[in-house]
Amino acid sequence: MPNSAPRTPWLAYACLALSTSLVGSYVGLSKLLLAVFPVFLLAWLRFGMAAVLMASWLKRGANEAPLDSRARRLLFLESFLGNFLFSICLLFGLQASSVVVAGVILAGIPAAVALLSWLSLGERIAPRVLIGIALGVGGIALVALGKNDGGASTSPLGAALLLGAVFCEACYVVIGKKLSANVSPKRISALINLWGLALVTPLGLWQAMSFDFSQPSLGIWGLLLFYAAAASMVTVWLWMSGLRKVPAAKAGVFMVFLPVATACIGLLLGERLSLTQSLAYGLALAGVLLATLPDSKQT
Repeated sequence: MPNSAPRTPWLAYACLALSTSLVGSYVGLSKLLLAVFPVFLLAWLRFGMAAVLMASWLKRGANEAPLDSRARRLLFLESFLGNFLFSICLLFGLQASSVVVAGVILAGIPAAVALLSWLSLGERIAPRVLIGIALGVGGIALVALGKNDGGASTSPLGAALLLGAVFCEACYVVIGKKLSANVSPKRISALINLWGLALVTPLGLWQAMSFDFSQPSLGIWGLLLFYAAAASMVTVWLWMSGLRKVPAAKAGVFMVFLPVATACIGLLLGERLSLTQSLAYGLALAGVLLATLPDSKQT
């Protein structure tokens, strides 16, 4: 009798891992851009560049149904929470918090995704996935606690903003799961980017009026183009492609690749990784493996 169990979606897992790894990479590099561009202008330029790059992705596919009112609302919420509000909470939260506290709070993203997917999607979360989430959260929290903070302090507002970023990202995953069932990943990417551009345009224009556009070097403009393509185009497309095949709670485990990739960028920039940090990242990756390895009955 042929095995009717669902095949393990390894390609979907690869899309999720690559997406969050790219996010971690450009988060690490975005500090260079924030030293040149103010926050809202940076976001406006990012969305604007990506809108040009993704213009052809706006077209509805031949087998894709027209957007109904529910899909339009979800697209707006996906962009407002996952693009606009998440970026504001994260960037301003990082400015008002220590590295230690920021790392610990952001390590809660997989747990927040699991909670929201259970509440809003009714997903049953297997015990092994819960253990994987706990390992991922614990590993990244441990590596954050092992960092040298340099005596920086965290304000209550900074902690609240970072907590807001966690739940914005969790909403992004859960809403994306609903959207990916009926809308193609490329079209989702293009449409939520347009909403992000519309939301940030007033603030971006306000900061652009006083900005000297001759100041950034050619290298900075090239980094900005990479940031726009990675943040708004490639990572969203990869994430939505993987999310179509994977439950939201299990997909949330892959968020541990974000700080892992950021640490790798730090190594390339000359930073060192301690033994404790190495063990912590290994713990986080073990959580991903535990959550994604196939059940014995599927083999």
